[in-house]
Amino acid sequence: MVAFALPYTLHVLAALIWVGGMFLAWLVLCPAMVSTLEGPARLRLWVEVFRRFFGWVWLAVVVLAVSGVGMIHLRFAGFETAPRYVQVMIGGGIVMFALFMRVQALLLPELRAAVQAEDWAAGAGVLARIRRMVGVNLLIGVGVVAVASSRLWV
Repeated sequence: MVAFALPYTLHVLAALIWVGGMFLAWLVLCPAMVSTLEGPARLRLWVEVFRRFFGWVWLAVVVLAVSGVGMIHLRFAGFETAPRYVQVMIGGGIVMFALFMRVQALLLPELRAAVQAEDWAAGAGVLARIRRMVGVNLLIGVGVVAVASSRLWV
């Protein structure tokens, strides 16, 4: 079905950007920063990384929602008739968005304020909480991708 190809492609690319970005941040960037940058420089860099990455996450969230709803209406009669793996993807996406919103709306302003005030201890504490939430979101994202690609729980 040609009409399905565009939303499907956009959906996969948006998931790749979000989950791949979290993978890079958590497993590559963070360890590299710890071994090469002092605390204040690391915290300043994270504020800038989050500012840039979260713009892409917002775009990914919108694309995932619009393309997901579009695919449901193109392929199935609606949400209630979608197979279990689609419902698991929707639930996982909602949880991921809620965790992202917690970081975006609550923790990131705390990190910015700590960095601006040069309160490095407070900034390190907030960054540790953000890192834990990103780790949880990464695990959920990998799980959602695994469910989607294997169509588990059909």
